[in-house]
Parts: sequence; C-alpha cells; structure tokens
Amino acid sequence: MNRLRTIFGSFFKIGLFTFGGGYAMIPLIEREVIDNRRWVERKEFLDLLTLAQSVPGPISLNTSVFVGYKVRGLRGAAAALLGVVLPSFVILLTIALFFADVRHNPVVDAAFKGMRPAVVALIIGPVISLARGMHWAMFAVIAASALAVWGLGWSPIYILLIAAAGGIIWELSVAPRIAKRNNKPKA
Repeated sequence: MNRLRTIFGSFFKIGLFTFGGGYAMIPLIEREVIDNRRWVERKEFLDLLTLAQSVPGPISLNTSVFVGYKVRGLRGAAAALLGVVLPSFVILLTIALFFADVRHNPVVDAAFKGMRPAVVALIIGPVISLARGMHWAMFAVIAASALAVWGLGWSPIYILLIAAAGGIIWELSVAPRIAKRNNKPKA
C-alpha cells in the first residue's frame, strides 16, 4: 500500500506543477521516474514515450499509466492515473466556477503570457534529452518526418505508420546483418 501512495504522490506532484499540457509534463515525469525514483531506465522511458505517443490519449496520461503498471501492476496504473489527473481536474473545476470573474483580469492575462516561454522550454527540454545517444540516421528520420508533416501537410498518423513499418523492417532484416557483420572475427 505504501508503494501505491508513493506512485500516487509522485504523479500528483507532476500533475499539480505542470502547465502547458502533456508534453510539458515529460521532463517532470522523466526526472521523477528515472532520476528520483529509478522506476525505469532512460532507454525504457524512451520506449514508453514512443508507445504513449502511439496510442490514443494524452501522452502524459498514457505515460503515467505505463509507468504505474510497470511498477505495481493494475493498481499502480490506477494510482498513477488518478495522481496525474486529479490536480488538473480540481484546478479546471475551480477555474470554471470563477472564470467569468477573472477572464478579463489583466493580471491573469499577464501571468499566462509570462508562462508561455517556460512552457516552450519544458517542451524542448525532453526533445534534447531524448535525442542524446540517438543514432545519426534517426536525425534524418526526424527531419524527414518534420518536413512531411509541416512542409507537405501529411497527417502524423501516416508518419507514425510509416515509421513503425520502417522500424519493423529494419529490425527484421537490416539490424541482424549489421550485428552479424560486427561479430565476424577479424583476420
């Protein structure tokens, strides 16, 4: 039971102190589950993010569910999900109750304008962190994907499907040949 409280508390803290949506939560989740709690390894976290991005739903919720499940099974997933959702729910409910009174308040408007650069930094931070140690060919895939989405207007769904198919083909055909070549004794 103590472990469930820890999972809930960790994700409650993440949900409470994150502004800017799911991507802004990633550095907080990363710091908490990798550095502070050591619940997952860095490479495994990248795989979890990839999976969380691939399934329907917000990335922060999906990631919390995957981490909670890994740590403590179904109860851990529920504790993590409840922890990450509860702060936002309470804050949004409170804002909705008083929104009419504060929506034209210049102080509130200024606060939101001031948070925008920080939110952008919170989104860029994990991108840089996750790119460390990535094979150089992956940067070409990133550039091609960005060009296809923003330059050609392709749907990100197509990019994800193409990338998944490419990863499967790579792992089943190219990667074994490279591994075999690298393990060949030198004459």
